[in-house]
Amino acid sequence: MSGTVSLLGLDFGSTTSSAMVASATMVRNCVTGRVELRRLTEEYRSVPVFTPLREGRIDEGAVVALLDRWLAEGDLQGKEIFGGGALITGLSAQRDNAAALSSLLRARLGDAILVASGDANLESWMAFLGSAARLSRHHPEVEIVNLDIGGGTTNLALGIDGEVRRTGCLFVGARHLQVEPGSHRIVAMSRYARALFDHLGIARGPGDTLSPGDVDAVLSFYVALLESAVTGRAEPFTTPVARLHLHTDLGLEPPAPHVPRVVTLSGGVGALVYDKLQGAPWPQTTCFGDLGIDLAQRILASEVLARDLAAWIPDHFGRTTVFGMMRHSMDISGATVFLSSPGVLPLRDLPILGRLGSDADAARVHALLRLVRESPSGGCLRVEWHGPPLVAIRRLGALLGDELKARPLGPDQALVLFVAENVGKTLGQYVSDWGQSPVRLVVIDEVVVKDARFAQIGRMKDHVVPVWYYGLD
Repeated sequence: MSGTVSLLGLDFGSTTSSAMVASATMVRNCVTGRVELRRLTEEYRSVPVFTPLREGRIDEGAVVALLDRWLAEGDLQGKEIFGGGALITGLSAQRDNAAALSSLLRARLGDAILVASGDANLESWMAFLGSAARLSRHHPEVEIVNLDIGGGTTNLALGIDGEVRRTGCLFVGARHLQVEPGSHRIVAMSRYARALFDHLGIARGPGDTLSPGDVDAVLSFYVALLESAVTGRAEPFTTPVARLHLHTDLGLEPPAPHVPRVVTLSGGVGALVYDKLQGAPWPQTTCFGDLGIDLAQRILASEVLARDLAAWIPDHFGRTTVFGMMRHSMDISGATVFLSSPGVLPLRDLPILGRLGSDADAARVHALLRLVRESPSGGCLRVEWHGPPLVAIRRLGALLGDELKARPLGPDQALVLFVAENVGKTLGQYVSDWGQSPVRLVVIDEVVVKDARFAQIGRMKDHVVPVWYYGLD
């Protein structure tokens, strides 16, 4: 099997939005037999633009125009998109029409990409894999903490030997205070900035100009939270205002004496830091209309955060979250997928409800399928094999088939079974009683399901299907 496919990545962040188009070759691994994406090549990267807003909401009309432009410049107009993803992150994910933006993207692009809004753990995971994973694999004895610092959030991930072990998120970013470019005159404030001002005793708001002392106090608070997160110090997070800024606790312990821990950066603020380390001058004062430049300068002045930055440089100097989204959010099934009917795909937003061992009894099967029936769209189960495969397939297939016959799913519900082995069609035939059951059934084989809460499954191409996982635990 060999063929070239197109991938699309979109990022709608607190400050900027951008797109990337890549090509990849779909090949079968001659050792494992699995279908993989190889030779991922960036074909187009848009110039970042300010995320379009109108009266505090995402400007959906402007987003449509951006999509048209990006698809044309990326040579994707009228072409099939095999996979990819769109991230709606930071403060953009908290806009009151963020859900409408998700719907707009799905309507415009179909189910060829995963649209994830406000999924902090996924964002942290993607940023690490797209930025620091290769560096981590080259130094397996080192703990790498990647800070993906954008406009609204800092997504943190600890990785060892290329694998993400922990993720976290702080509401620390450049755009909680929007200012007039070239000055520190406040234009807008997030609710987090207002709470921080109350805590710090700063009596200013839109229309007022921040003093150097005000800027220093805000940045000192931000940097203290970042330093505490990467060093495993819990005490700074005990105040109410610090807890407000804590989205997901990274939960690190202080570094062990014999295990080095280094910090890398990604995101817009991270890119500013690496540009400076490469000899570029700082941009003009607040030229992006926020505190991103100020925050980058303070990070470089931090002994904790800046200690290893010059020696430990991630891929593309940290500008890789969208690349990570395209490359790592999607898995590809084996070539023996079972579909109860050709039109059962695509499926999206299906909850992953549990693990089902092949030695499960009828009570366990009943309990898990009850969860599937209680979900309006159905759900997914992970199947794990114990014992001789064919005997286990027959036994488990019969149990599932009997339960589905006794208590059928609704017409709008689907059951998806994920298996690691190359047994998709065989298991599907036993569960469906060789096509006699009316159940909407999909069996995806040769995939390793991540610790996630939801899955999305795209349309079949060349006998395989793309699978996305999100809501990472």
